[in-house]
Amino acid sequence: MLTGMIVKNISDTYTVKVKNELYECKARGKFRNSGLTPLVGDWVEIDADNSYILNILDRKNELERPSISNVDVALIITSVKKPDLSLYLLDKQITSVTLKKVEPVLCFTKIDLLNKEELKNFKKIKKYYKKLGYHVYTNLELTKILRYLKHKTVVLTGQTGAGKSTFLNLISPSLNLKTGEISDALGRGRHTTRHTQIYLVKGALIADTPGFSALDINGYEKEDIRDTFREFAKYSCEFKNCMHVKEQNCEIKKAVEKGIILKSRYENYCSFIK
Repeated sequence: MLTGMIVKNISDTYTVKVKNELYECKARGKFRNSGLTPLVGDWVEIDADNSYILNILDRKNELERPSISNVDVALIITSVKKPDLSLYLLDKQITSVTLKKVEPVLCFTKIDLLNKEELKNFKKIKKYYKKLGYHVYTNLELTKILRYLKHKTVVLTGQTGAGKSTFLNLISPSLNLKTGEISDALGRGRHTTRHTQIYLVKGALIADTPGFSALDINGYEKEDIRDTFREFAKYSCEFKNCMHVKEQNCEIKKAVEKGIILKSRYENYCSFIK
């Protein structure tokens, strides 16, 4: 019996990496019967002779979209143009991965497509998220990004067409991953990544995943969602368990009115709560 990590999954075939060897395996029927599905990122025990996954070791976390486990960092690749910057989607991704106990790291792409006024607004947004304590980069800061990601298991996530596969090609050209064009009619990219796969890149384990444009944060308590908004923590409202939506004399709403809290962040928060 050998122990390794699932690094790729296509249909019902799982590629398990044991040291420097790759094994193509199927999952035992017991997983299907118990409702447990092996995921990319899982550490598993395999029967190498018969090509079966025998056991899935305990996970520290699990994401649903994309389907992956045991992640340290979610590198949220966010386009600022073609497709246009969506702060709603960005905040939802931050909230979603934070709820899953995964650290969000932001990487903005396509900065060169912005005009002077758009660039000025973008710099304000970038500064705001950095002030919240997030690690924030652009795709022009590859050395800084790789330095931070070293020795971590990382999932690339973000809307389709944001440049996830392009980012991987930049940091590791030998991968030669397929990239797609942006649809002018839809304003978003065509899917080019069809499955989740982990690559060893410059000392980090980085997973390329299919793009997506929706995240489900249903099933979480409203208080848990509220607590993913870091900027709220330093304010003390009149009511101890203030949800910052309908309550009177709310310090968060005052901070939004004064421009201290980014208006889009607050509006997105209210949308998530509803």
